[in-house]
Amino acid sequence: MAGHIHPTAVVDPAAKIDPTAVIGPFAVVGPDVTIGAGTEIGPYCMVDGVTTIGRNNRFYRYCSIGGMPQDKKYAGEKTRLTIGDGNTVREFVTLNTGTVQDGGETTLGNDNWIMAYVHVAHDCHIGNHTILANSVQLGGHVHVGDWAIIGGLTGVHQFSRVGAHTMTGGNSSLMQDSPPFVLAAGNPCRPVGINVEGLKRRGFTPVMISALREAYKIIFRRGLPLDAARAELRKRQQEIPEAAEHLQTLLEFLDVASRGIIRP
Repeated sequence: MAGHIHPTAVVDPAAKIDPTAVIGPFAVVGPDVTIGAGTEIGPYCMVDGVTTIGRNNRFYRYCSIGGMPQDKKYAGEKTRLTIGDGNTVREFVTLNTGTVQDGGETTLGNDNWIMAYVHVAHDCHIGNHTILANSVQLGGHVHVGDWAIIGGLTGVHQFSRVGAHTMTGGNSSLMQDSPPFVLAAGNPCRPVGINVEGLKRRGFTPVMISALREAYKIIFRRGLPLDAARAELRKRQQEIPEAAEHLQTLLEFLDVASRGIIRP
């Protein structure tokens, strides 16, 4: 694949651009930017900050990538934005760098689909294969697990975590952690079941899905304190080896749920 930098683009000579990358008309690329093979930067995009972008990403027009964090404590430190491979980032998306008060880095993994007008704030960490629908707004320090889907116009409070394989309905307000595998929606966001269809598409067996349905009931329907629910989940791990790995994912998430979890 042959790369191309449009003659109207403004690319700092210090930027590291792979020869196969494409930089569109009127795009601006700053000096601390690295862009990998096959990545396309669309017209009028701004890519600055200490930003590293991997291979085969596509940024549509008017994205703002690597901008300074919207944090009043930020004092010009060279914090980072790191983006993996194979991501699609649609129009008017903003991805900010991190802050020194956290790890100094915002990350976007691989094969994510980020729709128009999404905002990813400082120190967010997004995994792989996620979908953030139009106008999703992530506050600072939010973590989004692999395969999560967040519906359009959803706001996620700073420091909240969205577990792997979750699906959050559109126009929701997520103020606490949403555990893995859960289907949730509303303002405030509440759990309404397990993301069964998503799990089937990803090859989860009937035994695994049944175990996760039961885990959902243990956490959300039986009125158990969280410690008692964890103990019950560990017992189920021993009883259902086929689902042990996924129950462990759920347990590890609950073990660090510092903001608490969403409740029915």
